[in-house]
Amino acid sequence: MFIDVAKIKIASGKGGDGKVSFHREKYVASGGPDGGDGGRGGSVVFQVDDNLSTLLDFRYKKKYVAPNGENGMGKRMKGKDGADLVIRVPRGTIIRDRATGRIMKDLSDDEPFVAAKGGNGGWGNTHFATPTRQAPRFAKPGLPGVEMEITLELKLLADVGLVGFPNVGKSTLLSMVSAARPKIANYHFTTLIPNLGVVRVAEEQSFVMADIPGIIEGASEGAGLGHDFLRHIDRCRLLLHLVDASGSEGRDPLEDVQTINAELAGYSEFLASRPQIIVANKTDLLGDDREILDKLKAYADEHDFGFLELSAATNQGVRELIHKTWEMLQDLPPVFTYEPEFVPVEEVVTERDITIEKVEDYYVVGGAWIDKIMGSVNTDDYESRLYMDRMLKNAGVYDRLEQMGVEEGSIVVIGEMEFEYIH
Repeated sequence: MFIDVAKIKIASGKGGDGKVSFHREKYVASGGPDGGDGGRGGSVVFQVDDNLSTLLDFRYKKKYVAPNGENGMGKRMKGKDGADLVIRVPRGTIIRDRATGRIMKDLSDDEPFVAAKGGNGGWGNTHFATPTRQAPRFAKPGLPGVEMEITLELKLLADVGLVGFPNVGKSTLLSMVSAARPKIANYHFTTLIPNLGVVRVAEEQSFVMADIPGIIEGASEGAGLGHDFLRHIDRCRLLLHLVDASGSEGRDPLEDVQTINAELAGYSEFLASRPQIIVANKTDLLGDDREILDKLKAYADEHDFGFLELSAATNQGVRELIHKTWEMLQDLPPVFTYEPEFVPVEEVVTERDITIEKVEDYYVVGGAWIDKIMGSVNTDDYESRLYMDRMLKNAGVYDRLEQMGVEEGSIVVIGEMEFEYIH
């Protein structure tokens, strides 16, 4: 079964909590703090695997969770890091953030991609010892991991895409010029899934060709099979547009070409502007009548497309087509890859990312930086609360509250906690 779109949830691991611990040893007085740090949570990592060709595995498993980091221990022992969760996908898979639809990564290379970074481990109380605070009784909790919903979308990596109506000879041509063996029969929609084949021109000269299931009128709006597979020619550098020049299906070949190009334009203007070679197939059935061939060539010349005559069934013109395709590919840019559009939250968080709103009689302080600070505070510990107070003051939160007219005893909401404001 060919699956080329999947929606899944991923979650990286939480960082382990720092440890509050003190050195205990016989005959050693005031050993001091020795709490270790928590381990880092596991990240969710995507890796290309060329042994995979579909996203079928993601049809059955929808949630992927990396393990948490272990908590710190006494004797300054750091907790164990959570293992990264490696998810393998076919080459050409695009990862999108479902909330925004933006591209996170185009997995067309061999570099692993960290989609959800594990939370950092919290500091043990060892880090908080100072000359005036020799026995800190607080530590930082580990930071939470990242949870998100993503869409995996497979777009095949091919230099050349075969497009055209059903039953025009695309699969026959692919089987003749490569080692691919697509199903071939004389009825519509023989090809139900995209097929790839490597076409060898000469020694160390080859390109990848994709046979895309037949496109019909209305495909760009979701009709037939074409809509599901139009995405697979997004990357193709060159399109070979096959048309049944004999009209054996009872259609006008020129209208076929115009219809397919209209569907390509309806799906993507970028795709419609791709270089093409109009390939008039089944010319062995025409005899001496060249009227339709002249019309197709005139159309190709008008749109600056290439034009070749072919009879895939008799191998006539196949070698010429391969060489013409290779020549055009030499002047075209490499296979298209998508640039990331998504920016992870942690990359845009700064100390200025603080919002203060007055809601009725409450002053609500929020923002990603505030959440990060509050997540590291143990409100049951006096020294930890002093740390929070110092961080908020240095960030200018109190100054901004006073500029907004906060009064003695006013309720200030920070994160999930409420405080009475005291000058």
